[in-house]
Amino acid sequence: MGKAERGKGTKLMALADASGLPLSVCAASASPHEATLVGDALDGRFISEKPERLIGDRAHDSDPLDEALADRASR
Repeated sequence: MGKAERGKGTKLMALADASGLPLSVCAASASPHEATLVGDALDGRFISEKPERLIGDRAHDSDPLDEALADRASR
């Protein structure tokens, strides 16, 4: 088929609680790294409360993301 005219696809980010209940869903271009989309997913959550703890896969294991999340928690 070839490359699409508008990019290479879409990346969906979702946050869920321990029971699997969706807390946020965010759609973005497929090109940014997943760690950069965590903030957008947190901003788009369906509830006003901030999550106490976040668990992600290996792609989310980065010092810059840890620092950004710590900065968000202090606000």
